[in-house]
Amino acid sequence: MDRLTGGQERLVGDRLRHADPAAVLRAARAAGRTTLTAPEGRLLAAAYGIPTPAEGLAESADEAVELAGQIGGPVALKIVSPDIPHKTDAGGVRVGLSSAAEVRDAYTEVVRNAAAYAPEARVEGVQVQQMVPEGLEVLVGAVTDPTFGKVVAFGLGGVLVEILKDVTFRLAPASMTDAESMLDDIRAAEVLRGVRGGPAVDRTALADLIVRVSRLAADFPEIAEVDLNPVFAAPEGVLAADVRIVLGDGPPPRRRRYAKEEILASMERLMRPCSLVVIGASNEPGKIGHAVLRNLLDGGFDGAVHPVNPKGGDILGRTAYRSVADVPDGADVAVFAIPAPLLPAALEEVGRKGIPNAVLIPSGFAETGEHALQERLVAVAEKYGTRLLGPNIYGYYSPWQRLCATFCTPYDVTGPVALTSQSGGIGMAVLGFARATRTGVSAIVGLGNKADVDEDDLLTYFGADPRTRSIAMHLEDLKDGRAFVEAARETVREKPVVVLKAGRTGAGAKAAGSHTGALAGDDAVYDAVLRQAGVIRAPGLHEMLEYARALPVLPAPKGENVIIITGAGGSGVLLSDAAVDHGLRLMTVPDDLDAAFRRFIPPFGSAGNPVDITGGEPPATYEATIRLGMTDPRVHALVLGYWHTLVTPPMVFAELTARVVAEFRAAGIEKPVVVSLAGDTEVEEASAYLFERGVVAYPYTTELPVAVLGAKYRWARAAGLLPGGGAR
Repeated sequence: MDRLTGGQERLVGDRLRHADPAAVLRAARAAGRTTLTAPEGRLLAAAYGIPTPAEGLAESADEAVELAGQIGGPVALKIVSPDIPHKTDAGGVRVGLSSAAEVRDAYTEVVRNAAAYAPEARVEGVQVQQMVPEGLEVLVGAVTDPTFGKVVAFGLGGVLVEILKDVTFRLAPASMTDAESMLDDIRAAEVLRGVRGGPAVDRTALADLIVRVSRLAADFPEIAEVDLNPVFAAPEGVLAADVRIVLGDGPPPRRRRYAKEEILASMERLMRPCSLVVIGASNEPGKIGHAVLRNLLDGGFDGAVHPVNPKGGDILGRTAYRSVADVPDGADVAVFAIPAPLLPAALEEVGRKGIPNAVLIPSGFAETGEHALQERLVAVAEKYGTRLLGPNIYGYYSPWQRLCATFCTPYDVTGPVALTSQSGGIGMAVLGFARATRTGVSAIVGLGNKADVDEDDLLTYFGADPRTRSIAMHLEDLKDGRAFVEAARETVREKPVVVLKAGRTGAGAKAAGSHTGALAGDDAVYDAVLRQAGVIRAPGLHEMLEYARALPVLPAPKGENVIIITGAGGSGVLLSDAAVDHGLRLMTVPDDLDAAFRRFIPPFGSAGNPVDITGGEPPATYEATIRLGMTDPRVHALVLGYWHTLVTPPMVFAELTARVVAEFRAAGIEKPVVVSLAGDTEVEEASAYLFERGVVAYPYTTELPVAVLGAKYRWARAAGLLPGGGAR
């Protein structure tokens, strides 16, 4: 049996580093174990350059005393048993042992405790380990997430990890940039830099450890979990006191993936079809097949629309065919409005006809437990190369094509916003919001159960679509988290992606699962990985919709300096709080700019940041200060707080603000400008007037305009438009 002591470690270090991790894992599997022993874990750690304390395995009290003497200094003793993964629970750990007598007694004690705790457990010996020096206890680990696969974790360690749950995640394998960002991502990030005179930890060594652990987990699909806890982080380096590795069954079967060119080709025919068939078309009002066909015809779609109904005849003035096979010409899309049990046979006909896209409106599949029926659809679709949208959806809208393939109310305001939802109810909220705010959309798409087409397909398409400038997605799960991240990273370089992830809480995740048959992943993993992809996560449905509507309106900022100009001190305070909450940097106003502002405001006003011009000032003061903020190149974004007075009525303020911003825009000076309007109901009209003219404005709220600006800044950083930005 190998003994790895402090002195011997230097002699066998190369052998350890070149140990075959795969052979270690195979041996554990062959023994029927799912957890590696401590010495086995250390072999894998050494092979990946993960620093661990000097240690050795003793099979007797005498060997334990000998090893302790060779290691030198205080040691810890830990029981080694494949049947006792949690050694402390079994009384199998003793620490701070300095003398031979203490080591001898501790050996006897941990062996006796293990036998009492688990009489049938196999005990391979006792690990004698160097006591680690003092340092900050942190956790570095890796887990296999059901959505994203291997992710690496970092946070405060020891008992704090369970109490504070201050942990962040990145996809594995992680880069050094990813790892460094994780150090700043936890709530206790300042502790790593040293507090109250304490020393800072070696951040480079800690980030390097995160990278090594992520590579270990990513290299071996059969590793389900790596747990280094505690890791002692000190100014001189890092040391993993414990290495725990759990084996699993390997990665789940991957969903079929399509090449980017294949996705673009099929999505182009789905979103811009020349012809459609409606299977289940009906003359009877109140039926889904009637509503879908009526919407297509009334919406003005100028392509061919072919009703299909076994009875044939005439439906809404169009010849109805008894089957898809009878349709004289091919089609780009088949819209299904027939009962779920009839779908597989009808989909076979669509496949034989060579129609590339099927829109499956009916419910009654995985969301109700009918997984086998849904799997039959997928099998048929893959047989013929047909892409499936749905099932269990409200359909979809492609307004630029005057296409309304849905049984819900029509919508025809074209614009740059693409909206998707996994839920039909949320889809109708999206529609109502778009109608109420006159938001121009490039598409509204229902995804439902996502048997095939999902968010990464649509991201790939919308990313390339010149008519789409902003994408917002409501989702309850991701079928292939890695594919989504790849698509999001590419899309975010050019246009913002906003996500509302439902199921943040345990209750919400359970509801999401019952709604779609989806398995919601841990929200902390979702949160960190979406941020890593550069996605803007909206806290609620209203914010998601407002971000999607407003982000195309705001120009990209060219720097981080934000200045607040307000007519009310109270609004200024709330706007300042919101700016900090949303990661904006309030500009420290230079003396010359401060003096320039003071020339336009009364003595009882306040320069600095916020600039408080007070409520009694005339329109000229608003205009002069806004012009000053737009003119100075050191100011990169403006937040305006308007207070309704008779001296400067709401529409007067709105008109002057829109005029000034337009004037500078015409001169090539574009800065994001957002406005909070406090006042009587007249501020609603003023807000709408500003929004229509490229100034994002909201009545009755100081939070929302700043939240929108914060979202724009998050996208600009992720897109690499600002120094230090870029999705990680």
